[in-house]
Amino acid sequence: MSESWDDYAEAWDNMPDVATYANHAFESLINTINPTGLRVLDFGCGTGQLTERLSPLAANIIALDSSPKMIKILQSKNLPNVNSFATSLTESTQEEHPSLLADFDLIVASSVCGFLPNYAETLQLLAKMLKPNAFFIQWDWLKTNADFDFGLTEHCIEQAFSSAGLSTAALSQPFALESQGQTRPVLMGVAQKQTQSTNDDT
Repeated sequence: MSESWDDYAEAWDNMPDVATYANHAFESLINTINPTGLRVLDFGCGTGQLTERLSPLAANIIALDSSPKMIKILQSKNLPNVNSFATSLTESTQEEHPSLLADFDLIVASSVCGFLPNYAETLQLLAKMLKPNAFFIQWDWLKTNADFDFGLTEHCIEQAFSSAGLSTAALSQPFALESQGQTRPVLMGVAQKQTQSTNDDT
């Protein structure tokens, strides 16, 4: 998968739909949560379209993507409060990079989760990186047809949130884009990390 995204890297920022998607995602983000002063993880950051928009507001951002070429382009932008890594997210990756073990106030994933072969398992890793009551927000193509090889349904997202110990705060379709002559809605999922409750029978 990394190699295929590498193939897109050089032209990625010049694709109009990429910037449009990022603009809409950022707008829906700031209408949901105030990122000012937060410690943010941009998971599947690509060339940093969403990272760029968050950088002036967030305290610091860890940008993570499996494509080395995408990360190289992001690094060339020299965003002062952004540390980026070209790696997949695994437990061993977290051990190798201590900054990925730190608790995050916000994790965002823009047009990423619907392409993951192991979405639910990855979300469980991400959930562990959130502070209690912190938020995870994702944007993905809404899967309206079983024949689509990408995209997610609301039910799929809700199930994954629940399995990861996240509570669903909101599911919406904040925008849509034209793709191959069709209007493709984008599904936004907002989840909050549940606090660990203590069971006291006394």
